[in-house]
Amino acid sequence: MLLKNKHIQSVYSTFFRKFPSHKFFIEKFTLSDGDFIEPYWYKKPSSNKPIVILFHGLSGSYKSPYIHGLMRELDRLGYNSVVMHFRTCSGVMNIKPIAYHSGKTDDAKEFIQSVKMRFANSKLFGVGFSLGGNMLLKLLGELKENSPFSACTAVSAPMQLDVGADKINSGFSRFYQKHLLKNLNQLLEQKYEMHDMHSIINIKKEDVKKISSFWEFDDVYTAKVHGFKSAQDYYTKSSSKQYLKHIKTPTLIISALDDPFMTPKVIPTKDELSGFVELEVHKNGGHVGFIDGSLLNPIYYLDKKIPDFFQKHLT
Repeated sequence: MLLKNKHIQSVYSTFFRKFPSHKFFIEKFTLSDGDFIEPYWYKKPSSNKPIVILFHGLSGSYKSPYIHGLMRELDRLGYNSVVMHFRTCSGVMNIKPIAYHSGKTDDAKEFIQSVKMRFANSKLFGVGFSLGGNMLLKLLGELKENSPFSACTAVSAPMQLDVGADKINSGFSRFYQKHLLKNLNQLLEQKYEMHDMHSIINIKKEDVKKISSFWEFDDVYTAKVHGFKSAQDYYTKSSSKQYLKHIKTPTLIISALDDPFMTPKVIPTKDELSGFVELEVHKNGGHVGFIDGSLLNPIYYLDKKIPDFFQKHLT
């Protein structure tokens, strides 16, 4: 019964799922604006295998259990896989004052296009978790029939960002907000060592640690450096829900009604989906959890469901 608890679903893997050490093949990918990202391939890619590009969640990386677990399973099934770290998320600070956000699709488009050109004979698949899921769904809606993917999956995507920002700023969900903001604030403080951030965002370095909500962080930093008028403007334009009807790629969305990062309001209705989108809503699952079995013998549903969905679109 403990695995029915939304908070245990959300944090169990972080604390209890362990993996043997693994040496990733690290690529430094230069972006068109002169900045860079560091994609981590599970193994050095071979040209004759299908490729899965993974997009992690907020403050996530190759270290995230949901990323590592799925990449290991994809490798077992014969796929190449690569996690495209957003700017700063590989552990190396990027060059520009900007970083990444839930609707920033341009970096992903550049990397995807490069992968497609380098591995022209490989089928491409995509999977996004949380923030990465929202970004991926928005990207698919932008690309429409020009998507290079054979199929994609989005897990626990906050498809209405303002709803998510409100939810995580209430009740016990503030625990997650506090943890995530600590990491974000620390990264922002590091940018003051490289740039005149005070003049860019009009906040002193010593005041960064006082930022206590996503609304505030996105108003003070995310919106300002990425060209939005405000946090609300950023949330409105970057939420993927409005893009779902334009998706032309077979896409599976996996959500949970008990997700502590959002409310059921973010889950789209049937008329908000294109015919290419399949929606799977679980009563339990927490945020990027979806763990069956027991505490002592957990079964990671996503590690099976996502590859199964891709297998259907492989031929």
